[in-house]
Amino acid sequence: MRVSVVIPTHNEAQSIGRVLADLPADIVTEVLVVDSNSTDGTPEIASKMGARVLHEPRRGYGQACLTGLASASTPDVVVFLDGDYSDRPAELPLLLAPIIDGRADITLGSRLGKQSIRGALPWHAAFGNRLAAFLIRLLYGLKISDLGPFRAGRADVLRRLDLQETTYGWAVEIILKGTLGGFRIIELPVSYYPRIGKSKISGTLRGTLGAAWFILSLIVRYYFRNRRTGMPRPA
Repeated sequence: MRVSVVIPTHNEAQSIGRVLADLPADIVTEVLVVDSNSTDGTPEIASKMGARVLHEPRRGYGQACLTGLASASTPDVVVFLDGDYSDRPAELPLLLAPIIDGRADITLGSRLGKQSIRGALPWHAAFGNRLAAFLIRLLYGLKISDLGPFRAGRADVLRRLDLQETTYGWAVEIILKGTLGGFRIIELPVSYYPRIGKSKISGTLRGTLGAAWFILSLIVRYYFRNRRTGMPRPA
C-alpha cells in the first residue's frame, strides 16, 4: 500500500525536523511538505531530510492540503499531519489500520480521546471543537469528538469528495462530504502535546472564535445545501 503524507507548513523550522524524523519509514512511501512562504528555513530543512517540498504561495491551510493531495504520486492512502509536532507521527499506524483492514475509508485522530498534556489544546479551542462535533452528531449522525488535523483517507475517496475549501474549513469539509456520501469514517484517540512555536489560529482567542464561527456556519450550510441532492454513493 502506497502511503503519502502531506504536511502543510509556515515557519515551522523549530519542529519540522522532529516531525519528519518520527514518521515510520517502513510505512510511508513519500512525504510532501507544502510550504506557504516560510522565512525561517523550513523548506530547506525539509528538503535535506528527504521530503518533497512544494511551494504554495496562496494562503490557506486547506489550500496547502489540496495542493499536497493533487501532487501525491499515485497513493492508496493520503495522511495529513501538521508540522508543529503537536501530534505524534509515530502514531500514524493507528490511523492506517482501519483503512488497511477495510473497516474505514477515512480516519480521524481525536486529540480529546487520550489524556493529553495540560494546556496542549487551549480551553477555547477544545470548547469550539466539542461544539462543532456536537453539531455534526446532531445534524449528520456521525459520532465524533474532535476536528483534529491528524487524519488519513483512501486517495480515491478523497478525490471523489471534490474538496474545495481553502481555509481551515477544509478540515470539516472532509467529514461533512464523507458522511453525506455514505463513506465510513472512524475516529481514533491520538496523543496530543503542546505545539512547538505559536499557533496561527488557536494561539489567540480571536483566531479561535473566527475559526469556530466559520466552521459552525459551514456545518449548517452544508447540511441544508446537500440534504436533497446528497453526494455520490460509495462504489
